Amino acid sequence: MVTEYAGSSDAAIARTLATEAAARLVGIRLENPDADRLSLKDLGDQGAQAVLAARLAELAPADAVLSEEAADSAARLSASRVWIIDPLDGTREYSEGRDDWAVHVALVVDGALSLGAVALGGPDEVIVSTDLAGSTDAGEAPIRIAVSRSRASGIVRRVAASLGAELIPMGSAGVKICSVVNGATDAYLHAGGQYEWDSAAPVAIARAAGLHTSRLDGSDLVYNRPDPYLPDLVVCRPDIRDRVLGAIDDALAAQPE
Repeated sequence: MVTEYAGSSDAAIARTLATEAAARLVGIRLENPDADRLSLKDLGDQGAQAVLAARLAELAPADAVLSEEAADSAARLSASRVWIIDPLDGTREYSEGRDDWAVHVALVVDGALSLGAVALGGPDEVIVSTDLAGSTDAGEAPIRIAVSRSRASGIVRRVAASLGAELIPMGSAGVKICSVVNGATDAYLHAGGQYEWDSAAPVAIARAAGLHTSRLDGSDLVYNRPDPYLPDLVVCRPDIRDRVLGAIDDALAAQPE
């Protein structure tokens, strides 16, 4: 069920949150041209969190919140509505002046991921799951897999080798998942450790776009659990799902004991 706050739908609230936090992040970089990378990361995390916290308190005051940059509360586990937010996903890219960072805003309603909004590299490109129609086109060979700029896990490298896939490095998890949504890549695999806020919003978008989303073992991605650690996932075009999951199974089986 979509709830109205101050005349705004949940999707409108999510868009507003992501847009305003991203605008603040752009402003922080402009205001601090001489800041070192570590300081800029901290300023970005804190500034975007402040915007999101203030706007959620205004627009959705009765809802619970799970954020990377705020203390967790067990009260969210019994709440009907929980916003899962990552104020700045891709702090490294943000601090380097790149644009492959994101703001994640997701909503879980009665235990189910309801919607997501992701601002990509600023306030001008904001994708909301409710904007998408749920159809995908088949891609061309070779399969393109989005991976971290700094590291691709052994599992991902083995999967890529099995599929004859090309690895495409880029920044934040949100950017990687949205690259599958917009057709720039065909799959995103992660096995190195993440939390719910890293994937909730872009996974909602991927699902709305008709993509396959799951854990590496094919099980469901579940949000608003007591422990928000959600270390692995796969997002891919549905037409290559079986090939990708089969290659993942083989890669996992090949891991040393």
